[in-house]
Amino acid sequence: MALPLSILDLAHIGDGETAGDSFAASVALAQRAEELGYKRVWYAEHHNMDSIASSATSVLIAHVAAHTRTIRLGAGGVMLPNHSPLTIAEQFGTLETLHPGRIDLGLGRAPGSDQNTMRALRRTPSAADTFPQDVLELQGYLTGETRIPGVHATPGKGTNVPLYILGSSLFGAQLAAALGLPYAFASHFAPTALEEAVALYRRDFKPSAQLDRPYVIAALNVIAAETGEEAQEQYLAAKRLRVSRFLGRGRTFTPEEADMILDSPAGQQLLQMMKYSAVGDPAEVKEYVDRFAEHAHADELIVAFAAPDRKVWLRSAELLAEVYGL
Repeated sequence: MALPLSILDLAHIGDGETAGDSFAASVALAQRAEELGYKRVWYAEHHNMDSIASSATSVLIAHVAAHTRTIRLGAGGVMLPNHSPLTIAEQFGTLETLHPGRIDLGLGRAPGSDQNTMRALRRTPSAADTFPQDVLELQGYLTGETRIPGVHATPGKGTNVPLYILGSSLFGAQLAAALGLPYAFASHFAPTALEEAVALYRRDFKPSAQLDRPYVIAALNVIAAETGEEAQEQYLAAKRLRVSRFLGRGRTFTPEEADMILDSPAGQQLLQMMKYSAVGDPAEVKEYVDRFAEHAHADELIVAFAAPDRKVWLRSAELLAEVYGL
């Protein structure tokens, strides 16, 4: 496959782990990804989630960048309505200044949190309404063509950190097309609108100073192991873990309870979120990933390694790289 492969590191905090353990694992994954030939690693902004450590996304990127040399690193993404565009321009302008040519900035308009956390972040439900204007304001700070007279990002001005629009609906596709920006679709957890959004983006794309033709990054889950049986065991463990995280409301379930919930309508909805998942031995995973790339009409794939076991999680990255000869 000629398509670039990248990684979406969900910075998960496993059972019995601390946030520090998660950061150490993220560094190890990025270092191995650099050795293996992956194009980039992205980290997503989430808040008030005990299982995800990437809330201070730019700080995590800085830490990983300091422990790697060449691989691109970025946000996949920053939830821009949570922040002022100037603050994000300064943060990512700083990152680009420290690590030239290695920083990406993916932008989303979702809160990345629940309603109470949204209030704690000092944002309101209407904050997302100005997302298109905020993207343009941020872009102006990074290119040096500020839209706010007399206000400049230092560092940031003239760094031209590349922007990516993230989405799981038609809104992001329309915006990315109108602004001439790359589009990354979150099909690893929101698969429903993938085909329609990509088609709309490619049809309506308008070239820009950053990009002269459409560029689609599509996300999927991967669990690769030496045997298909081992991969399926990890996939079942991942599904059971989702039941506790999304439906547990503070409690955990036994494997038997989780399996019963997975058979319920709520459980089926959780399974639908993982529709695009390549699970199996290396040959099986490659076959699935090839089909998905064609199905998504993607220019690049970004992979979330979904195995709860840390060894299988890292081994998935190695096996995927090996089977594609990165």
